[in-house]
Amino acid sequence: MAIDKFIDYLSFEKKYSPHTIAAYKKDLESFSEFFLKRFGNEVIDKASYSQIRPWIIDLVNQGIANRSINRKISSLKSYYNFLLKIEEIKTSPLIKHTPLKAPKRLQVPFSVSEVEDVINLLGQEEGFEAVRDKLIVELFYGTGIRRIELINLQLKDVSISNRSVKVLGKRNKERFVPLLPSIVVSLTKYIALRNSRFVDTKSPYLFLTNKGVKLYETFVYRIVNNYFSKASSKVKRSPHILRHSFATHLLNEGADLNAVKELLGHSSLAATQVYTHQSISQLAKIHKSSHPRNKE
Repeated sequence: MAIDKFIDYLSFEKKYSPHTIAAYKKDLESFSEFFLKRFGNEVIDKASYSQIRPWIIDLVNQGIANRSINRKISSLKSYYNFLLKIEEIKTSPLIKHTPLKAPKRLQVPFSVSEVEDVINLLGQEEGFEAVRDKLIVELFYGTGIRRIELINLQLKDVSISNRSVKVLGKRNKERFVPLLPSIVVSLTKYIALRNSRFVDTKSPYLFLTNKGVKLYETFVYRIVNNYFSKASSKVKRSPHILRHSFATHLLNEGADLNAVKELLGHSSLAATQVYTHQSISQLAKIHKSSHPRNKE
């Protein structure tokens, strides 16, 4: 089936992550099931827009958020673009589709004091688990690393002498991120505890669970959420918010946008510019408090 070829294309040519590939596959299967029930055919390759539109309406009627629907349609659009590429079809049925309007989500970063409170809280505890969790928070905030990138870090990726870490980002794109002196101290301490606790482990991964196996995404999420719930009243307390805080705080301190782009591993400035609204709000406060016309 063409869907299988598409999944292989995402895996081997585009080198998407397993998580992203699973999402694409789920979206395509969702439309295939609807197409079979509605039109008696599970082969979606030759579907027209008039046949896709009822699926979109059905998703809306189910109460699915427009943002999620747009993501599903984007998966379908990528599939038809692939069919164009391999010359299975001549025109994409979604070529003129307009995405549904979705409200912009404002990602509220942690404050500097909230991050410091969590790091100080973790610093009061000893032992493998506490040292590991503290390092995880420090790396998120000190490097802007993504959750899956942190999970996939290997011992060989870390250079204590050069104070840097090699990060394997999206599409297997490598980048080197400098480490703060405080992170180097925590890293050295953690590696010593890791090696003494798991003497016989053959795992190449830097971060391990208490049982000596590779971390997984929900495990890392719980670490961040649990500790930040003690220091922050924000609704969303995730690894991504720490990444968001990293970028926002750098920009607020005058960091160059291109430099932040490279540190985050973005392929274009457009992806990095979503973080500039916080920087602009900071400038607005300065402008309001400093401009002669604003002084009462």
